Amino acid sequence: MLTKRQQELVDYLREYHEDTGLMPSTREIQHHFGFASQTAAVSHLRALEKKGVIKKLPGKARALIFPETLEREAILDIPIYGQIAAGMASETEQENDGCISIDVSSLGIPRNAKTFALRVRGDSMIDAHILSGDCVILEFREPRNGDVVAALIDGETTLKRYVVKDGAPYLQAENEMFPDLIPARELVIQGVMVALLRKGKGESGLAA
Repeated sequence: MLTKRQQELVDYLREYHEDTGLMPSTREIQHHFGFASQTAAVSHLRALEKKGVIKKLPGKARALIFPETLEREAILDIPIYGQIAAGMASETEQENDGCISIDVSSLGIPRNAKTFALRVRGDSMIDAHILSGDCVILEFREPRNGDVVAALIDGETTLKRYVVKDGAPYLQAENEMFPDLIPARELVIQGVMVALLRKGKGESGLAA
């Protein structure tokens, strides 16, 4: 049974961890709750540890974790948007096609990154080793020159390399059989590829 203050602290720890992927420092806890010293924050954390609500991990900074997530601390569930309709931006539909669980430490993706996954359909990126049936993981962020991106170009969604030349962006295929795509009206970057998973051929999804 937790006291009111202990429950408030647990709620704060969970919210902070969800927002940042980290646990707050004792100084941050002190300031958040207005404790007179960091010692008070430490005492509350020790009380929660004794009750089994949190667990302290040795040898790690801010080494607190909720026991029920101990085994999955490096696992991130990323939603798969398996189908992206070709149409104007307002008509584009994304259907949630489940989730894919990945080890973020092995892929180098921060836990707090805003990510989603898409299944690839087509051959325009084969020279970048992106094949039809692959699953690409993308992050919502601004693209850099040379990034592989999911983009909405003049009403159609595709996976291409984002290139800026003389200040003008366009989409470059990684297959000599496909032309570069130069936007006539709009170019909206929907996500930047950060990882590639290969599981053989899958259902039609993002046209590449």
